[in-house]
Amino acid sequence: MATPLPDYASLLPELKEVRRAGLVRLHGRSLPALESAARAVTATVARTPGAAVEALLRLAVTRLDAGTLRTAAEYTMGLAHGTRDWPASSRRARAASVYGVSVERFRKDHEVMVLGQIAEHIVRLAGEPAGAAAGTAAGEWGAGTHRSVAARAGGRPVRLTLHVHPVDLLRDVDVIVSPSNVYLALPEPYKASVAASLRRAAATHGVTGEVLDDPLPGELRAWAARHGTSGRAVLPGTVAATGSGALTRQGVRRIYHAAVAVPRAGTNDYDVHPADVTRSVSRVLTVLAEERDRHTPPLRSVCFPLLGAGRGGLPYHVSLAAVWAAVEAELARGADWDVHFVVRTAEAAELVERIPAGGVPVHDPRPAG
Repeated sequence: MATPLPDYASLLPELKEVRRAGLVRLHGRSLPALESAARAVTATVARTPGAAVEALLRLAVTRLDAGTLRTAAEYTMGLAHGTRDWPASSRRARAASVYGVSVERFRKDHEVMVLGQIAEHIVRLAGEPAGAAAGTAAGEWGAGTHRSVAARAGGRPVRLTLHVHPVDLLRDVDVIVSPSNVYLALPEPYKASVAASLRRAAATHGVTGEVLDDPLPGELRAWAARHGTSGRAVLPGTVAATGSGALTRQGVRRIYHAAVAVPRAGTNDYDVHPADVTRSVSRVLTVLAEERDRHTPPLRSVCFPLLGAGRGGLPYHVSLAAVWAAVEAELARGADWDVHFVVRTAEAAELVERIPAGGVPVHDPRPAG
């Protein structure tokens, strides 16, 4: 007789137990609902202690909406890179900072919602046709979150690195490019954008989640003062270089803020032009060359998100074409930069992986309708 599938009510208390214990302490714990769901969804996962449950959680969290919800879930459950052995209090504090709320408010409100969303997706996964969820999992995990892409620039082979995960999980990349508006004003740290994620990751937090140091806004104000632009907009394509704050612990040494978004008067919207994206990427590579030898060891690697593809409204393929135009031109001239791209969706990742197949499409590759 088939084993009944777990329901929401049985999963929720076990998710709370996993949150408290952490992924490295699952051995010997009784988690019958999660283990039952894992057998239904991830039957091919190795049977090491806790491996099936962890694989199930990772798959369920990938089904959450990208942004604050998924990021908070990754920290809450210890799925974010480098957090699996963090104590529960530290994971909760970091997740609270994603929403910009106190730890106590997060515990009473947001955490309940996050765990509930994970439970709902586990129920849905367990109810999918046999093999469907496992097939999805194999495709996602098999590809990995770090992929090497072989491309050509100016007739010579070059190798790119593609990251498919949140930007604040990047490690050992010298420079991360952060999209900015022309006022170089950072979004609030609880927002879901690339710039907000980097501001949050660069900040130093106390044990209860309070912000002890938020260095990026101050560094940008200092940059504007040095260049005589305080209180006014810079030209689109301008790049402001700052330190990386707490991201230095992850091997990130600089953040280059690329001014690509022009606020639309009287609205909360922005205009981003592909030509400004290309201009900013070209400027990023110029600044990188200027700063390279000021650091030990010299700067060499740089990571680009798809600039303007968030609030700026550019389709992924338009943003990528604009970024690649400047990168390809630089690499074609013989530059030996170690170039990375970071994206969050499979659609965007597929476009980056199509670069070696003849370049980036200038029209939307998806069929009409």
